[in-house]
Amino acid sequence: MKNTYFTSDELELKNRAFLSGDAVKVSFFIRNSKLIMDEECYFFLMASMRKMRMNIPLSYTLEFFQNLFNAKVIEGEGVQNGIINFLVFRNSDGAILSKSSVSYYFEVDEMDDVLSIHQRPLELDLIKEINVNNNLLSNIRVHCPENIYGGIYAQENDLDDVILLNPNKRIARSTSGNLLFLEGDVIKIPKQSEGAYISPLLENFVTFLHKNNLADTQEHEIIAFESQKAEEILLISDEKGIFSVKKIRNKTFENARFTELVESWRNSF
Repeated sequence: MKNTYFTSDELELKNRAFLSGDAVKVSFFIRNSKLIMDEECYFFLMASMRKMRMNIPLSYTLEFFQNLFNAKVIEGEGVQNGIINFLVFRNSDGAILSKSSVSYYFEVDEMDDVLSIHQRPLELDLIKEINVNNNLLSNIRVHCPENIYGGIYAQENDLDDVILLNPNKRIARSTSGNLLFLEGDVIKIPKQSEGAYISPLLENFVTFLHKNNLADTQEHEIIAFESQKAEEILLISDEKGIFSVKKIRNKTFENARFTELVESWRNSF
């Protein structure tokens, strides 16, 4: 089930998200009819808007979003578990763009539990004909034609997603989220400076593992070949949820240890 919501009942087509891709997206999470990690998600939204030089309304407080999602989604639609993908876009009503007003659109994807690994594992592959940047805007969810191209490439080649590299031919992320590589007792995660997304969902998971001494998590510069050396791979997407990776090319991966770690994290809420 997918529900969509706009700032008003009518969405003006003459907005800069439609015309120029001038928008940022952040996910909020509902679990057992409650918002979780809402403060982290809110501050990520504010940081993303500042990076895009958007005019942040004074009304955009944490309480505003808590009330909005409770009224529209949790109580209004009875959504118990799901992901709210919230998009803020700039309007064309200011003398200069940084002074223009903003509007929002959001949609809700319901699921059994946002903190559980999806039952169907993924098949990925590396894509080399395009790469993603690793600058200030690469870490936030803004318009990215590389994601569109990569998604179409995956569909045409019977894949679930693709691994995107940065200009240095190192692993950045997938089209939808971040990758975690388990080797021995170490979980390697591409650095944000490599082009990985900032992810409240990932950061919460990694913080839990660190505080409870459940795994040694390390940020790394990871060359493409290292994906074949991993014993298990996890994909964490703020937009879609959590997935285990079953196959990359001819290499297959287990998922028992990541499943156990995610289950411990889930039970901590």
